[in-house]
Amino acid sequence: MGANTVMLAIAVPAAIAGAACMGLASAAQARAAHEVPPTGTLNPRLLVALAHRKLWLLGIAATIAGLGLQVVALGWGPLLLVQPLLVTALPFASTFAAWMAHRRPDRVLMLGGLLCVAGLAAFLLLARPTGGSDHLLPPSHLLPLAIALAAIGVGALAWAAMVRGPARVLGLAVATGVTYGVTAALIKVVAGQLRTSLADPFTHWTLYVVCIIGPIGFLLSQNTFQQGKLISPSLAVITTVDPLVGVAIGVWWLDESANTGTAVLTGEIIAALAIVAGIAIVARRAAQRVTDEAKAEDEALRADRDTGGAASAADQAEDREADSQLPASRAEVPRGANSEDLAFPPS
Repeated sequence: MGANTVMLAIAVPAAIAGAACMGLASAAQARAAHEVPPTGTLNPRLLVALAHRKLWLLGIAATIAGLGLQVVALGWGPLLLVQPLLVTALPFASTFAAWMAHRRPDRVLMLGGLLCVAGLAAFLLLARPTGGSDHLLPPSHLLPLAIALAAIGVGALAWAAMVRGPARVLGLAVATGVTYGVTAALIKVVAGQLRTSLADPFTHWTLYVVCIIGPIGFLLSQNTFQQGKLISPSLAVITTVDPLVGVAIGVWWLDESANTGTAVLTGEIIAALAIVAGIAIVARRAAQRVTDEAKAEDEALRADRDTGGAASAADQAEDREADSQLPASRAEVPRGANSEDLAFPPS
């Protein structure tokens, strides 16, 4: 059995299982995030409030399991292989979210998710990513991409701070995807160091950067889930940006490579377009569902107001009728008597 076969046999199942755990974590955390008061971006009070939610703690357990499986996958496979597999977290998350809401999965959302998976499978079969190293290239190779990624992340956060509504969620999701992609790349380096010795990662800066960027990305993801109406659009952006960043880092920082050639590149572009189309279907369907649910809520509120107004009018009519009969009743009471005397005559 060749080294590439062993890599696929270990890295691919671990990455898909990790994506399933991340899908469960995203669904649980998104549902819990809507049950607590909203906070500002990167405000730690959000985590304090979420820590009292059992569903969120379930998401934390799933996140830990997913990260462990991702470390295994990155330890055996290149970023060009492992990171694109994270797209499968999208259909997993949609399924888990429907299960938690006690409803059937949306067929259109599932179709979009399956299209993403099909495009991803075709891309990996054509690209066959190989090579690379567990060690980062010299700093001169790291700086250009590091500056570009920092600019994208800061720009996305600035955009989220200036706008409101779905556009704000887009900015937060892009920033989350960037931090996730960088964290995954550095985790791969740490995983390679662990294969040398358990103490080796503590002698390098990568582990400490992971300990800083990782929590920032996690908190951003909770902000993203809380601001979004549905999990699918925001997670679609995250699971798109994350692999793209991972692929860029794999090529620029870890010297990984993939198959090239006119026919292969054409097939890879078609596969990538299928992934983008699947994500667009998910985002469009989710936006439509948000609009439909908002209309249904407005119609329900309008019906309640109409019902309440009709009931109030009927009550007022009954009161007026009772008031109109009151003087006549008083006129029938003999002088010097009261209503209690008439109701209860002496024996």
